[in-house]
Amino acid sequence: MTKNLYVGNVALSTTRDALRETFAQYGSVSRVQLVKDRETGRPRGFAFVDMADGGDAAIQGLNGAQLDGHTLTVNEAKPRGNRGGGISRDGFGPR
Repeated sequence: MTKNLYVGNVALSTTRDALRETFAQYGSVSRVQLVKDRETGRPRGFAFVDMADGGDAAIQGLNGAQLDGHTLTVNEAKPRGNRGGGISRDGFGPR
């Protein structure tokens, strides 16, 4: 079963290939997504890695590990769910 992992505190210089190689030490990596800002196209400092197997081992082995001078935060990604937004009753901002 594929496990979707959240990877936080990713250095802005880290590449998809570097993440793929790092996570591949623990199992089969099926996808790496470096999240970028919609307007500027610059990295936002986090990523998602899908692993066909070895996801739990990657969490254990890489949470708190160093990559490109940054200490990674690695855990199972949570579903997005309702992020709020919209207009409140007073007409200003989120509810």
